[in-house]
Amino acid sequence: MSPVWRLFILSSVNDATSVWMTMAEEQELAEDMEPTEESAGEGTDVSLDETAAAAEVPAGEAVAGEAAAKEAPARHPDTAWYVIHSYSGYENKVKKNLEHRIESMGMQDQIFQVVVPTEEEVELRDGQRRTTERRVFPGYILVEMVMNDDTWYVVRNTPGVTDFVRSGAKPIPLRQEEVDKILKRMEAEAPKIKVSFREGQKVRIVEGPFEDFMGTVDAIDTDRARVRVLVSMFGRETPVEVDFLQVERV
Repeated sequence: MSPVWRLFILSSVNDATSVWMTMAEEQELAEDMEPTEESAGEGTDVSLDETAAAAEVPAGEAVAGEAAAKEAPARHPDTAWYVIHSYSGYENKVKKNLEHRIESMGMQDQIFQVVVPTEEEVELRDGQRRTTERRVFPGYILVEMVMNDDTWYVVRNTPGVTDFVRSGAKPIPLRQEEVDKILKRMEAEAPKIKVSFREGQKVRIVEGPFEDFMGTVDAIDTDRARVRVLVSMFGRETPVEVDFLQVERV
């Protein structure tokens, strides 16, 4: 065999060997890069847990919840509602004065709420229905607080406050059921109807089929907001039941 052919054959063999080795190395590298069954399972578990946790607690809600928890003052176990006296007609002004003192003296963590009990009231005046806000307990204000020397001083020395409702020298806290009843009354959706008449008084019916009839109040049903009026019809007194707002005192 001539030297030329020998060199050609050797060169071909070397090239084939090089190509085969390159393919073998690539296959081995690909196998190393494939995740094993155990590692693939572990990776999937972690991903699902993190995804579920993220889905359960949206980022916005989590941040809002943390902010609310930081802003809301913690209630002391001795927190209770107390009643203070003020001059009648000045309740809202005293409330503002006390709230200003609470803020300026840094007592928000011991004095929590100041409430003037009110309710909406509807009355018929000059033939027109008018809604007004009426104080349930004129001259009295509710304060939710922890009673100690410091809080007593802040509340008692607020301009317009005359004293706490007390037994002897000690302010008396309200029972929780009393507080709940007052707050529920304030939150009532239907306004209370003011009655300007009583049994035996003369009234005039201003609405309905008996409009302009005069009569005498025979009975008042506050639960149903209805009044029974005795009107003269066909020469005799006839009872007629109407709504509170359908009559006015003569």
